Amino acid sequence: MSKKPSPSLSDQLKPFIAPFRFDGSGDFHLKSHKTNEKGGLDKDNAEKILDANRKRLSDFQAKLYAHDRWSVLLIFQGMDASGKDSAIKSVFEGVNPQGCDVYSFKQPTSHELDHDFLWRSVIALPERGRIGIFNRSYYEECLVTRVHPDILAKEKIPPKLITRNIWRERFEDISAFERYLARNGTVILKFFLNISKEEQRERFLSRLDEPSKNWKFSMGDIAERALWGRYQAAYQDMVGHTSTDVAPWYVVPADHKWFARLVIGSTIVSALDRLDLHLPKVDKAERSEFKQVRQALLEEAKGSAAKKAAPGKMSKT
Repeated sequence: MSKKPSPSLSDQLKPFIAPFRFDGSGDFHLKSHKTNEKGGLDKDNAEKILDANRKRLSDFQAKLYAHDRWSVLLIFQGMDASGKDSAIKSVFEGVNPQGCDVYSFKQPTSHELDHDFLWRSVIALPERGRIGIFNRSYYEECLVTRVHPDILAKEKIPPKLITRNIWRERFEDISAFERYLARNGTVILKFFLNISKEEQRERFLSRLDEPSKNWKFSMGDIAERALWGRYQAAYQDMVGHTSTDVAPWYVVPADHKWFARLVIGSTIVSALDRLDLHLPKVDKAERSEFKQVRQALLEEAKGSAAKKAAPGKMSKT
């Protein structure tokens, strides 16, 4: 009897990816996505898969760099304390930092406000062969700016261009931008870390109760928490309008950090696996040249060894 072919890596990881992927087909309802999903796993089993994914990611990152054709853009969005920072740190543990660039987009500077809202993200895009990680991104311009209209008023946009259609227009611009990037070899993976309001409260309490975490807490976090409902509506609109086949959103259950990291790592590894990355092949002429160089290096080594072995000459006094 013939053995069944072993499932591909993508097939193995699919159960941890497919349930959370939304590519824009059909309707999107954020409330239908559980924040405490565990995928039928316990933490110990998940950690084994996560560790395997780290090793796979390290290997893929080296090939991505050497292949030098594709670039990867990872976008992380989520409410405060949803685990973006720790997820990035955990998933990329052991990966060569020379092949990755991490950008945390804070409040725009005056110089950035003198440009369009995508400008500061465009200049931070990853080169071919590299992984770019956006901790928050241009999507903030459809989230925090939407929840706080006073921020939009400071962006120096001509008043007549700020209409009730501005958010739909920004969704259109972002989708067009991401389509352009995909057509030029950038793989875009977008993660919305979907945390419950209850879990956010517990993480805030942890930051207050543990001195080593005090620095993570800001009174501004509480002010934003009071606007939870408005943010949830903005996230639903954002995911629903900017999910496409080339740049889908992954709505990651984030109440359990270990499961969120499993989903994120599996998604990245699976995407890289599908690129068919490989190390550049050396052609016949280069191999012939390498042989000559190798022989010259060996001859050089023999010469150095002979000099060391020869008896030294006594100097005359």
